[in-house]
Amino acid sequence: MFGFLKRKGENAESPAVAEPPVTALEQVPAEVPRSWRERLFGGLARTRAQLGGHLKSIFARGKVDEELLEELETLLLTSDVGLEATEHLITALKQKARAEKPETPEAIQQALAEAMTALLQPLEAPLAVEGHRPFIIMLAGVNGAGKTTSIGKLARYYQAEGKRVLLAAGDTFRAAAREQLLAWGERNGVDVIAQESGDPAAVAFDAIHAARARDIDVVLIDTAGRLPTQLHLMEEIAKVRRVIQKADPSAPHEVLLVLDANIGQNALAQVKAFDKAAGVTGLVLTKLDGTARGGVVAAIARQCPRPIRFIGVGEGIDDLRPFVARDFVDAIFA
Repeated sequence: MFGFLKRKGENAESPAVAEPPVTALEQVPAEVPRSWRERLFGGLARTRAQLGGHLKSIFARGKVDEELLEELETLLLTSDVGLEATEHLITALKQKARAEKPETPEAIQQALAEAMTALLQPLEAPLAVEGHRPFIIMLAGVNGAGKTTSIGKLARYYQAEGKRVLLAAGDTFRAAAREQLLAWGERNGVDVIAQESGDPAAVAFDAIHAARARDIDVVLIDTAGRLPTQLHLMEEIAKVRRVIQKADPSAPHEVLLVLDANIGQNALAQVKAFDKAAGVTGLVLTKLDGTARGGVVAAIARQCPRPIRFIGVGEGIDDLRPFVARDFVDAIFA
């Protein structure tokens, strides 16, 4: 009933079993890793559907007139773009319309996309960590913004660049923060300086000295999440900065504020408050794959411009990358 596979030395006429048919599962090729641009487009799919769909409807008339401009203004304001950035974009579109006279929906949308790119371009400033060793990065932000997760992803990012990374669990106010950072350290295979309880500034101080002893390239210092209205806690983050400067007068070399892109105009208040307390030098914008409409980036560009060092568009450990204005705009307007 069944044949037998031919073995070495067996009679050549021995029957052999036919090759089993290739199943449908075996025919499916292995999934090809998506590029960052593809992940960005995927992460901003909701933003594109919400904003892009309305834009196509507004631009359908094919001419830049007062009715179009009024509808566009309303859409931008309800997309967290903010009044100043909206006025700037409307003015830029009017100027382009006079100079180029776009007469198709596609041409009008392209004109707006170019104006948005020009507005966001100054925020495109990748963070270079070669100037100091160790390069000390202090991270701040409210609870829930994704600060601890961002630290874990940044550790992976710099490891991929060949850097030796050390984490400091300076959020001693939240019970789970230390455990979360230790878990990220274990996942990335990097050391974490932590204390069972104690002063956040002391943790930062110890981390800097440990980094020097261990020949570390980049130190990522977590700080306690707090609301801008919690003045006593905002003073605590200012204290952490002062102690870091005692350990290294040139530090911190970067103060990153982690912002949840879904909070809209509240992001502006956070930038201003944390800048006053700690001197914000760059932003990490997270959760752009949620219900965020992306417009808050334009509001930041006009009202409190700070370099957007990284954006996050997913839950994967590699889904945190440097901000590129053109790619960001393309992902929204495509």
